[in-house]
Amino acid sequence: MSPAAGASTRTVARSVLDLIGNTPMVDVSSLSPNPEAAIVLKLEGQNPGGSVKDRVALSLVEDAEARGILAPGATLIEPSSGNTGIGLALVCRVKGYDLKVVLPANVSPERRQLLELWGAEIVDSPGSEGSNGAVRLAQRLAAEHPEWVFLYQYANAANPKAHYQSTGPEILRDCPEITHFVAGLGTSGTLLGVGRYLKEHDPSIEVWAVEPPTGEMVDGLRNLDDGYVPPIFELCGGAELLDRKTMVSPRDSIAWTRRLAEIGVFAGISTGAAIAGAVRCARRIDRGTLVVVSPDGGWKYLSTGAWTGDLDEVAERAKKVIYF
Repeated sequence: MSPAAGASTRTVARSVLDLIGNTPMVDVSSLSPNPEAAIVLKLEGQNPGGSVKDRVALSLVEDAEARGILAPGATLIEPSSGNTGIGLALVCRVKGYDLKVVLPANVSPERRQLLELWGAEIVDSPGSEGSNGAVRLAQRLAAEHPEWVFLYQYANAANPKAHYQSTGPEILRDCPEITHFVAGLGTSGTLLGVGRYLKEHDPSIEVWAVEPPTGEMVDGLRNLDDGYVPPIFELCGGAELLDRKTMVSPRDSIAWTRRLAEIGVFAGISTGAAIAGAVRCARRIDRGTLVVVSPDGGWKYLSTGAWTGDLDEVAERAKKVIYF
């Protein structure tokens, strides 16, 4: 019997983890300074844990399971400044693992609440040391507790693999006319995985990385000159893969986050940074289609006052509180 007119043809997911990926894309070309350069945003905030890091978390855990590293009831430890920890907390809660997240003490309250909601134990690292300090503490604790499983997203090939196998193919499927790929530089997994996949399809596609100025924090992003280069960036040939890097300040990131809200896109501050980078790219090219990753939605950033506070005051606060 055929379905009734107007009836949904969607299937019911067996698990919330099956909802990770296949995120929507939206044209935001109204923000482009070049009428011949389209800008398309991939909304990773639509993942069940609220960010692109859900993909990485699931990939890390399933890869470890396949290699026999994880046994029922295992305890994992991972450094995070927010989204990866939240993604892992979700995955571990569903799969029945315990999780300890090493977290800078000055992260936003939304991050802590989500980690606690899914049962993660938070281990504070000094806020003044940022995410690099969380990495160092997690490495030390993992060495002291060999019974814990340390998946270490910064050096784990399952991180870029998640994007090579899912995010990249989705982008090419939904936007085959892509000429430029723009994303923030954090662990570098998104850039490496998506960039590699796209360039294998078409070597002319350019990969642009967005990073903050040296010594400054921009939600979820890092500058490689600040003393820590993710091992996967070097192992996967990141320097050769990237066509260009562009710097975006905290103030510009927040300003462009507000511009997105004006067209109805409620996204996090790292999305504002990525859009700012895409706008710079659009100014430099004659024509093309730029695909930009929006790492997460705006819900985890409400305490920043990013949309309502004085722009300079919000940017100043971002130097003291990690909002990613």
